[in-house]
Amino acid sequence: MSLKTRERVGSVIRSVVMIALALICAVPLYVVVVNTFKTSGDMMSDPFGLPKDFTLDNYVDAWSNLPILSAFKNTLIVTVVGVGLQALIGSLAAYGMIMKKSGFTTAVGAFLMLSFVIPGQTLLIPQYKMEAQLGLVDSLLGLIVLYTAGATFCYFLIVQYMASLPRELFEAARIDGAGPWRIYWTIVMPLIRPIMTTVVVFQTMWTWNDFMTPNIYISSVDKQTIVLQVFNAMGQFSTNWPLFMTITTIALIPVFIFFLLCQKWIVAGLVAGSVKG
Repeated sequence: MSLKTRERVGSVIRSVVMIALALICAVPLYVVVVNTFKTSGDMMSDPFGLPKDFTLDNYVDAWSNLPILSAFKNTLIVTVVGVGLQALIGSLAAYGMIMKKSGFTTAVGAFLMLSFVIPGQTLLIPQYKMEAQLGLVDSLLGLIVLYTAGATFCYFLIVQYMASLPRELFEAARIDGAGPWRIYWTIVMPLIRPIMTTVVVFQTMWTWNDFMTPNIYISSVDKQTIVLQVFNAMGQFSTNWPLFMTITTIALIPVFIFFLLCQKWIVAGLVAGSVKG
C-alpha cells in the first residue's frame, strides 16, 4: 500500500470515528430537545420522530409551575462569585509560588497536591459540620465558600502556564520600580489570559451543572439552583416526560450558549499551555 493510500485510509477512519462520536453526543440532546415540543402521547408513540402537533405548552407550564427565574438568579450568583474567587485566588497563589520559590513554597505545593488524592465523599461530614458551625448551611454564601475551594484546581493549571513565562519581564519591571501587585496586574495577568479563560470556562460549566453540593447544603426552595429544579421536576412530573425535558432544556440553554461563545478561547488556552517558548 502506498503512502498516499495509507493517508487516505487513515483520513477515512478518523472521519468515521469523529462522526460516530458526534452522533453519540448529538442523539441524546436531539431526543431531549425535540420532545419538548410534543404532548405525552406524541412522545410515547414516537420519541425519536419530529412533533406531529408542534406545541410550546410545555415551556409555558414550566415557567408557570416552577420558580425558574429565582433558580437562574441563585445559580448565576454562586457561579459568578464562586468562579471569580477561584480564578483570583488560584492565580495569586500561582504568582506567589513562581515569584518566591523556596523549600516552604514547594512543601505547600506538595501539600495542595494531596487535595487531588483525597476522595471528596470523605470530606462531606467535616465540611457540613464546619458550614453548620458558621451558620452557612442553606445559604448561597455557604455554596460560594465551598466552590471557592476549587481555587486549588485553578492554581495547578495556572502555575504550570505561569512557569513558562520569561522571568526577564519580571526583573525588568522590578528595575523600573514596579511592585509585586503592579507586576501581577499589568504584566502577569495579560500574559496568562489564555489559561485564565480556559480555567474560568471549565469551572463555570462545572459549577453551573453541579448537583451534589446544592443538594446537600440547600433545603429552601427559594435558594435552590437550576439543577435542583430539574431534579425536583423529575419527581413532581414523573408521568410528564415532555415537561421534564423542557425544564432540562431551559437549564442547559445558558451554559450551552456560554460554551459556544468561549470555545475558541478554550482551544487557544489549551494549545498555548502545551507549547513553551
